[in-house]
Amino acid sequence: MTSAVVFQIQSICIYLLMLFGISKRKQRKIHVPTMLVTITWDIILILQIELNRGAVEKASKAMVNPMLLNIHVSFAVSCVVFYMLLIYTGRKLLKGNKTIKPRHKLFGWVCFALRTLTLLTSFFAVTPK
Repeated sequence: MTSAVVFQIQSICIYLLMLFGISKRKQRKIHVPTMLVTITWDIILILQIELNRGAVEKASKAMVNPMLLNIHVSFAVSCVVFYMLLIYTGRKLLKGNKTIKPRHKLFGWVCFALRTLTLLTSFFAVTPK
């Protein structure tokens, strides 16, 4: 089994875990730890890809990369930015700041859309050696 297949399997599992976490958004005791595991695992996956493939070096060559790879990297990086925003607003929510809830919800749905697009583009952006 190649590393690309292992990464794809992990990515699908992360996505399914994210779906489960979203489905439990009304149950804070399940939602919060599930989403923290999801975010952590996704960031670990990015680090694995970097260590295995030198993803940052490849991504920095945007002018010579295939367009789809650049789009995929943009979705993935944007997703991580939204993870940070979700952690920030989620912590405020947990401390009782209810005014941040609409923003947290918006960030969550945008992040979910970005993660969906990251998963979809990953099947086409990665070319075998």
